[in-house]
Amino acid sequence: MASTNNVTELIFTGLFQDPEVQKACFVVFLLVYLATVVGNGLIILTVSISKCLHSPMYFFLSFLSLVEISYSSTIVPKFITDLLATIKSMSLEGCVAQIFFFHFLGVTETLLLVVMAYDRYVAICKPLHYMTIMSHQLCQVLVAGSWLGGFIHSIIQILITIQLPFCGPNVIDYYFCDVQPLFKLACTDTFVAGVIVLANSGLFSVFSFLILVSSYIIILVYLRNHSAEGRRKALSTCASHVTVVILFFGPAIFLYMRPSCTFTEDKLVAVFYTVFTPMLNPIIYTLRNAEVKNAMKGLWGRKENSGL
Repeated sequence: MASTNNVTELIFTGLFQDPEVQKACFVVFLLVYLATVVGNGLIILTVSISKCLHSPMYFFLSFLSLVEISYSSTIVPKFITDLLATIKSMSLEGCVAQIFFFHFLGVTETLLLVVMAYDRYVAICKPLHYMTIMSHQLCQVLVAGSWLGGFIHSIIQILITIQLPFCGPNVIDYYFCDVQPLFKLACTDTFVAGVIVLANSGLFSVFSFLILVSSYIIILVYLRNHSAEGRRKALSTCASHVTVVILFFGPAIFLYMRPSCTFTEDKLVAVFYTVFTPMLNPIIYTLRNAEVKNAMKGLWGRKENSGL
């Protein structure tokens, strides 16, 4: 850490205080985490093997699933083991590392969702030029740009955080390390740092969300003169993406676009998007996408036949 600190270890209050509730949550959240890894891993495997899922949309979907696994793994394993621990602790350096990967992967996912919205715009509004515009090279550049954008965002968060002195106390009223809860422990005025974090995280989320909304408004305007059947088919390809966008951006905007006085509600909202949302994404994409379902069935059938 760049600043002089008396604090070397942080203690989390956790999500619940009742030991029986914590044990029940351990079982539930462990199952959710395993479902997240298996579900998203299955999508990555299906897209990489299936010949019918080599379009740009599924190329981006496979990377989204990779980010979901990594994003969830940054928070959930430590969180669920802490549910069984008497003292929930983490070193200050470990806390900073968790903040880095949490924001890095979170913004990478945000940018991937924007990229996927652009992909749907080109597919619907410029169908004859779709494969020319969304070339494999461009898709690789867009994915790399998403990772780079997440890295730059997270580096800014870390540069702000490591300049703060932490003299004590060392108890965080949260269940994982994030910037705003950690700021509460800094023994200096964090107003300016808080404004920068708000601009870096909150406004970024809002602008990204506005870009996504704008892309779908353009799609709706473009489809207004199409037949009802044509609109239905076009919009059905966007339904899964829109659902994921709402589940992701709703909690993010709630948490990062307002000053936090208490973290009671924040913790419950954060649990939703750190634990449950990464699990829901593969379910949403498979239940609402016939191509993915058929490809998974084909993959499963291939495994069964190879075992005969």
